[in-house]
Amino acid sequence: RDFIKNMITGTSQADCAVLIVAAGTGEFEAGISKNGQTREHALLAFTLGVKQLIVGVNKMDSTEPPYSEARFEEIKKEVSSYIKKIGYTPAAVAFVPISGWHGDNMLEISSKMPWFKGWAVERKDGKAEGKCLIEALDAILPPTRPTDKALRLPLQ
Repeated sequence: RDFIKNMITGTSQADCAVLIVAAGTGEFEAGISKNGQTREHALLAFTLGVKQLIVGVNKMDSTEPPYSEARFEEIKKEVSSYIKKIGYTPAAVAFVPISGWHGDNMLEISSKMPWFKGWAVERKDGKAEGKCLIEALDAILPPTRPTDKALRLPLQ
């Protein structure tokens, strides 16, 4: 529960959320279950006003078989369905299969996932596309700041 307090503090000031989802068997299912942290964090991010989302499907090296396209697509489909229910537009969300441990698709394209042709997002301000996580981060649109409104900051 301490994670939630820290998450709320950081998220209240964020322009974009990066939702990291574990691809390992059982790990993803636990996170996306009714009271799972994946669901909780996505809902909190949207509720706190973070309208841009990137989903990193991590631990692709731990799937069966390793770097499984089928597992990535299964997770993408299920997460898309959930984030749509809470208010995000899945077409505007970049889904990137990654392995943080090995650095796959983090800063440059991984040869271990030749099936991944890249991510593409469509939003009101136009389209963006790329192949790795850093490119998805670079494609974040800076939100307009409500400078005419009251100052809002988190207290802890």
